[in-house]
Amino acid sequence: MSTVSTENEATIQKTHYPLQVAKRLEKFQRDWGGATNQKDGIINLGRGFPNFDGPEFIKEAAIQAIRDGKNQYARGFGVPELNIAIADRFKKDTGIVVDPDKEVTVILFTPLYDCYEANLTMAGAKIKSISLHPPDFAVPIEKLKSIVSSNTRAILINTPHNPTGKMFTLEELNAIASLCIENDVLVFADEVYHKLAFDVEHISIASLPGMFERTVTMNSMAKTFNLTGWKIGWAIAPSHLSWGVRQAHAFVTFSSPNALQCAAAVALRAPDSYYVELKRDYIAKRAILVEGLKAVGFKVFPPNGTFFVLADHTHFGMENDVAFCKYLHKEVGVVAIPCSVFCLNPEEGKNLVRFVFCKDEETLRAAVERMKEKL
Repeated sequence: MSTVSTENEATIQKTHYPLQVAKRLEKFQRDWGGATNQKDGIINLGRGFPNFDGPEFIKEAAIQAIRDGKNQYARGFGVPELNIAIADRFKKDTGIVVDPDKEVTVILFTPLYDCYEANLTMAGAKIKSISLHPPDFAVPIEKLKSIVSSNTRAILINTPHNPTGKMFTLEELNAIASLCIENDVLVFADEVYHKLAFDVEHISIASLPGMFERTVTMNSMAKTFNLTGWKIGWAIAPSHLSWGVRQAHAFVTFSSPNALQCAAAVALRAPDSYYVELKRDYIAKRAILVEGLKAVGFKVFPPNGTFFVLADHTHFGMENDVAFCKYLHKEVGVVAIPCSVFCLNPEEGKNLVRFVFCKDEETLRAAVERMKEKL
């Protein structure tokens, strides 16, 4: 609502705002000097999006789908050809056979890493966390056993893990599975980086004995195919869990872009050579950034998966990770993300910052040289 003065003055507009937004959202404000776009000479190694495009054959498939009239609402739980392609890929990756019409749901896959807490808070969940610590970020099994009980509703697993780059081991997954079966607990497994596993093989917890019936496995187009802006993701689960996912999805997203789903189906049928080349390229990028950060003076924790690298910044004498990232942005011209934003207890992340290597090699080398010169 606005009011206008009748006096001989400049028009005054008074805007009335709602009293407040929900207080449960207040803690999720971010103010650490990050940049969302590469501008003014800033090199962005903070946000997890590539500065190169996705494969031409997938983009052409999307264009063709638009030309073919795939422009109206899609089926809420996914266009048939995508559901079939997802089921086929999951069988090839895990050996598990799923029903593409009853056990696969296409969802709008929002960035989850530091959004997990916000999503769970808005859902009214009671959150308990177990901290993973460098250098290997191993799961403290005894701590896990002390927390999981028959009152536990679900455990969320992200492997390969953002932001640490950790791969959950078979021993860790078996321990989690045993606890879930014993206490009748669900698992939500975020596996969006499963094709970016470099040194060890990725294992889906759903493939372990007794786990498929209690696991929702989530994945997306974003990381494997360098198409973060498409926002096409999916969940694989037994039908009794898929029902719940679909009910929630119907009232949040309704349906995802029809033509992009058709293109995603084409992408998932890419030959194995695509994934071999993808891994080779990212291993090379990882080496550039890891070795470069070491040369700059960071203590680096090389990842086994994803395209993230955590590094200890304390050598440079800043108060904490937020102060360091603000300095890095303003004085050096490189963006990183403070690790504290990923921690329920910010103190646990104050010595670490996260860099990404999903950039072209020239950009990575330029960022390293800039930090060598100015830090």
